[in-house]
Amino acid sequence: MYRFLLTPRWWGINLFVVLAIPLCIFMGSWQLSRFEDRVQDHESAKEHVKEQAAESQADTKGRPLHSLLPVDKETSGEQATATGRYGKQLLVPDRELDEKSGFYVLTLLRTDDGKSLPVVRGWLPGDASDAKAPAAPKGEVTVKGALQASESPGSNGVSATGGLPAGQVGAISSASLVNLVRDDLYDAWITLDKADSGMKAVPATAPNNTGLDLKAFQNLGYTGEWFVFAGFVIFMWFRLFRREAEFARDARLGLLPDPESTPGPESAPDPTGGGNKPVAPPA
Repeated sequence: MYRFLLTPRWWGINLFVVLAIPLCIFMGSWQLSRFEDRVQDHESAKEHVKEQAAESQADTKGRPLHSLLPVDKETSGEQATATGRYGKQLLVPDRELDEKSGFYVLTLLRTDDGKSLPVVRGWLPGDASDAKAPAAPKGEVTVKGALQASESPGSNGVSATGGLPAGQVGAISSASLVNLVRDDLYDAWITLDKADSGMKAVPATAPNNTGLDLKAFQNLGYTGEWFVFAGFVIFMWFRLFRREAEFARDARLGLLPDPESTPGPESAPDPTGGGNKPVAPPA
């Protein structure tokens, strides 16, 4: 009954199924492992930030800025110190703190080596306004705060919208600030552990590419797609097998017409008893 499984056509179908199912399972498992790795990175990054915050309370000195650059997953959140004079001040709107909407006060610190370091001096509630933002201290200052990598629009709550008013910036990064200031900028910034002038200190955040972002959920979606495709391959094989088995059963029971007993279109019975004779095709 199942001799059709030995035909070349079914050899090809079976070979495809045997190869496709393990491939789908492998790819689905790989995508799932990628998602789990991103979850683990996210948890590790959160723990790292908590550890750095706890250490910052005990660390009253911090480390020189240049010894922590460039910023990576290990140095992000470390307490850094820098000395210089405050310069241009900008506002970073649409930033939440304690589930309230507000803005950061960002001031550039021109260091002794001539480069400027973006410093978040604190957070204020409400809409961004120069009138609300306190002026930066005068003269030479030494700042200490958590070192942060340049932000990327669309990550960690950073707005990707443009068209901001003059004096405002959406993302704290050298790429965004280079169009607003003439200073030579560090590819990093710090958030003060103690905010200035009655503002709230902005806590450090996990570095980029360590959160449960869109890429992580894309990996999870691809996992489901590969496993669904494996199930679809099995479903289609079973459907074809059942259809072929039913066809073979009907043929064995004589339920299908015998093509040899059906007169073909090229001939017709001869009424004179001389057998079939060709029939001319219609004009």
